[in-house]
Amino acid sequence: MSSVVSFRSAVASLTLVIFLCRGQQYTACSVKRFLLLLLLGASSALAAPRVGTHDGYTRVVFDLPRQTSASTKATGQSVTVKLGLTLPAERGRLSAPGVTAYAVAGSTVTLTLAKGHAGAKVQVLPPKDGHAARLVIDVPTSTVAARVPALPVRRVTTPAAVTRPASTAALVRPRVVLDPGHGGVDPGMQSRWVQEHAVTLDVALRVRDVLRQHGVDVVMTRDKNTDLSPDKATDLDLRAKMATNDKTSAYVSIHVNASTDPAAQGIETYYFGQPLGGASRSVAVQENGGGSIGQELTRRAADRAQSQLGDLLAQAKLAFSRQLAQKVQTQLVRATGAVDRGVQTDAFYVIRYPTTPAILIEIGFGSSPVEGPRLAQPAYRDRVAQAIARAILEFLNKN
Repeated sequence: MSSVVSFRSAVASLTLVIFLCRGQQYTACSVKRFLLLLLLGASSALAAPRVGTHDGYTRVVFDLPRQTSASTKATGQSVTVKLGLTLPAERGRLSAPGVTAYAVAGSTVTLTLAKGHAGAKVQVLPPKDGHAARLVIDVPTSTVAARVPALPVRRVTTPAAVTRPASTAALVRPRVVLDPGHGGVDPGMQSRWVQEHAVTLDVALRVRDVLRQHGVDVVMTRDKNTDLSPDKATDLDLRAKMATNDKTSAYVSIHVNASTDPAAQGIETYYFGQPLGGASRSVAVQENGGGSIGQELTRRAADRAQSQLGDLLAQAKLAFSRQLAQKVQTQLVRATGAVDRGVQTDAFYVIRYPTTPAILIEIGFGSSPVEGPRLAQPAYRDRVAQAIARAILEFLNKN
């Protein structure tokens, strides 16, 4: 079954749950709540921790059902946290500086550190301002600017076709909205090597061509150097609303990162939510227009993220966004060898509507003397586009 079918079925089921629970059918409501919990529990996107990469440390966050005590023990290359509550069993690999894997078993959470990393800081944050209780583990990193291996020169080919039953293709033709960040009056980040609006458009057009070859209906928010409105708030709002069509299967916004630190580099993928730390907030402000307008739009988006914390329907939909973000991040890092800055959440205005799986990708730092020149190369941009397309196709054809 494709993700688009799963996503729409889940939304329909959750809508029915909410409708029934508003009535007086207590028994039916209890059953539906139970089914809802099964749906949420079945999503690995909700069970896995959130991982954020910041200057000097990697943050791993586990959401907890309530406030609890915690005791920590560090042994060799692992950190073990004993909690005063029991969590569902879960384990997985992590691709971020300083950490390699995690495991949850009963009341014990174990984080496996990369070789040479130690001194993790562990804290349990109480529920506050709508946030659930959280177990936060900060792992120091020597640097987030590890040098990216030189890229071999090779011919870039179109990814192998994803096999799909003819009957499914005839019934469901998924639609993907591609949003090349910035354009028109807003050029985005600029460096001696690249201009963001040009790079994002070139990559998005390449992704479009691959997806169309595989039968995907692709809608572009722009296909030339233009904006939807000279007013930044209106421009982002019009782009965002293109994700609210019930026929849309995924919304992907493509951007180029920038930093005042020339050593900063790497790829990171976001889905909508509260930021994991202060460092990511500056990214949202930057992509939301920068300056005072960026701060205001980020505040509005953060307020929406806050309001969605208690909305089970919105949270279930965001689980699909997280799945898409994880697939894209994995494919991009694998294809480019870039620093893996992880999957994160932040208050990006353009992906604030939860009706469609939506993500925002920072495909590299145009300000980096390593990544800037690479992003200027058509062959490298094609590699980035191929990876994004592969991830989208995988998302549409699995689950």
